[in-house]
Amino acid sequence: MEAAEQLEPGEFLWAPEIAPQGPVLLVVSLSTQRAVVYRNGVPIAISTVSTGRPGYRTPTGVFVILQKHVEHYSNLYDNAPMPYMQRLTWGGVALHGGNLPGYPASHGCIRLPHEFARLLYGVTQRGMTVIVTERPAVPRVAPADELLQGRALGALSGASIDWHPERAQEGPVSVILSGADQRAVVVRNGVVIGSAPVKIQGGIERTSAFLLNGVDSNGRVWVRVGLPGQSDDHPSGTLRDRIRVPDEFRKLVDPIVTIGTTVIVTGDSLQADGNGRSMTVIETEDYPGPAKPRTE
Repeated sequence: MEAAEQLEPGEFLWAPEIAPQGPVLLVVSLSTQRAVVYRNGVPIAISTVSTGRPGYRTPTGVFVILQKHVEHYSNLYDNAPMPYMQRLTWGGVALHGGNLPGYPASHGCIRLPHEFARLLYGVTQRGMTVIVTERPAVPRVAPADELLQGRALGALSGASIDWHPERAQEGPVSVILSGADQRAVVVRNGVVIGSAPVKIQGGIERTSAFLLNGVDSNGRVWVRVGLPGQSDDHPSGTLRDRIRVPDEFRKLVDPIVTIGTTVIVTGDSLQADGNGRSMTVIETEDYPGPAKPRTE
């Protein structure tokens, strides 16, 4: 990845033929001002970015793409063009093509080279997972053991489960497990369709991401995406064995776990200011934010 580190502002690498098909995940690093695109757990592209400048910091955490517009204009800043806009929050954070001066310069959005913004727009879909992190370096990929498996996760009795799959009947599925909240949230096509308490033994020191990229004779095949700054010395099986979810909840989620499903395990809270530090944010169409969606 030496070539990726040498990219000048506005430059990017795009090699989709490395993994022609499969689930897509985007990871943005604020410290290196880089975005990495994964398909089927394999990095297929990397780009320079420009994130929020001081006073307009881009939030870190787990997001889903809420809305997509090829031609979009800011309703906050002089009707500024935001081509190939992909909204991450209703409060004003989005991916879009823009000027990249080589340092954080936006009002909170993640600016991309214009051509990269167009290419990225073509491989994403509403509800897809985006991770924004402070960490540097380039992620590594390693195989993962079976996740969300009954014998591994066990049961949690007396659980309060919320389950409304009718809110979004199709689209990408993400399951986010929060160590701070001790709760799991299921998002489909950008809408929260369910949640349940979980028991995660021990602390969650770092966010872990998993992609379901196939099924073989042994069952589902998961790929762990090592996020920026991580190594392969943290076996996914160790993490998996520390998680307990209600058996009833597992049975509800299991049928909608298909190729392309993303599972995120994070120590952050899923609620704004839930733990007093950089946080994971999940926003949906019924999010109690501004009446009118805002963007940079």
